[in-house]
Amino acid sequence: MNGNPYLSRRRFIHLTAVLGSAVVLGACQRDAVQFNSVDVTGADYGTSLKLLRDPSGKAGDVADFKGKVLAVFFGFTQCPDVCPTALAKLKDVKSRLGKEGENLAVVFVTVDPERDSPALLAQYIAAFDSTFVPLHGDSTALQTVTKDFKVFFEKAGDIPSGRYTVNHTTGIYFFDPAGRVRLFARHEETAERILADVRLLLQGR
Repeated sequence: MNGNPYLSRRRFIHLTAVLGSAVVLGACQRDAVQFNSVDVTGADYGTSLKLLRDPSGKAGDVADFKGKVLAVFFGFTQCPDVCPTALAKLKDVKSRLGKEGENLAVVFVTVDPERDSPALLAQYIAAFDSTFVPLHGDSTALQTVTKDFKVFFEKAGDIPSGRYTVNHTTGIYFFDPAGRVRLFARHEETAERILADVRLLLQGR
C-alpha cells in the first residue's frame, strides 16, 4: 500500500466516526417524532374487521382504507356522552384537515348489536359525517373483533328489559396509510392534538 499507513489508519478512524455519527443522528431524527397519542406501532390489532358488515352488507376490511389514515372507534348509538363526543371530535379533525380530510376515514363499530340495527347505525352515523362507516356483527363476531383490538365492553343495568348501558373502551385506534395500526388516542385527547398526530401519519411518519 502506498502512503503513510498511520495517516491511512487515521482517515479510517475518522470515516468510521463520521458514519457512526450519521447513523446515530438518523436514529435520533426518527426517534424525534413524538405523537400525542399512545404509540402502538408494531401491534397486530385490526386483523378481524372482515367479520363485520356495514349497513349495505359489505364486509369491513382495514385494507379497503389503504392510502388513508383510518380511525376505528367502538361504541353504541344510545351512548349518552362518550360516543357522540368522540365522533364529533373526529368530524372536527377531518374538517380542520381541509382538502386532506378526504384522506381520513372513520369506522364506528357497535358494541350493542342487539339494539343497533344496520338502519339505525346508518341514520346515527350520518348525523356526524356521511363518509363515516358504521359496522356491526353478531355477538360471536363482535367478541372476536373486540378481543383482537383489546377492547372491553360490558352491559350494565336492566338488561332483560333492554334498558341498559354498555361500558366500553373509549379510545380511538389510528392506522397509517399503509394499513398498519400506529396509535391509540385516549378519550381525553383534544381534537388539536389528534389533528397533529393525523398530519404526521399522513406525512408518512
